[in-house]
Amino acid sequence: MESSVIELRHFQRGDLPEGFRQMLVDVHADAYADQLDDPFHQRFAWFVDHWSGRDGFSCVVAYDGDEPAGFAYGAPLTSGREWWRSTGYEPRDGFTSTYAVSEVMVRPSWRKQGMSQRLHEALLKERTEDLAVLLVDVTHPKVQELYESWGYAKIGEQQPFGDSPVYAVMVQGLRG
Repeated sequence: MESSVIELRHFQRGDLPEGFRQMLVDVHADAYADQLDDPFHQRFAWFVDHWSGRDGFSCVVAYDGDEPAGFAYGAPLTSGREWWRSTGYEPRDGFTSTYAVSEVMVRPSWRKQGMSQRLHEALLKERTEDLAVLLVDVTHPKVQELYESWGYAKIGEQQPFGDSPVYAVMVQGLRG
């Protein structure tokens, strides 16, 4: 698909329009069409409900006209109880709050145009937390390299669910 003008729309937990959940599920189904027989991917709607129900949930959706081309979403983690702490990583003094980037997803027709970085930057632009954290499937080293080029560093590995992949845990400071 030829790239056109992409509009980024921001959403918060309290202003999610009707059909928002299904739109995310549909984008996921397109992005992971070859993996939808995987039980972990079949639970994506549960993850959408989990994250969108969290205080501080935010999402940026890229639209090509009326067509959703991709999205990024996440929410703040409870300070002192962040799941990344099991890696043993110690952030800089004074870095006490974390925003978890749960998903950065672009549909196949819009990939390789820099959209994932635009979505990621737009998602984090207004965040006030000290750190951003995300997970990358360890079998996708090019994706890990991409996040490293955006300023993330791998601090360990985790398998959050018995049927999930093993992920690289990556963090990035959001302030000086």
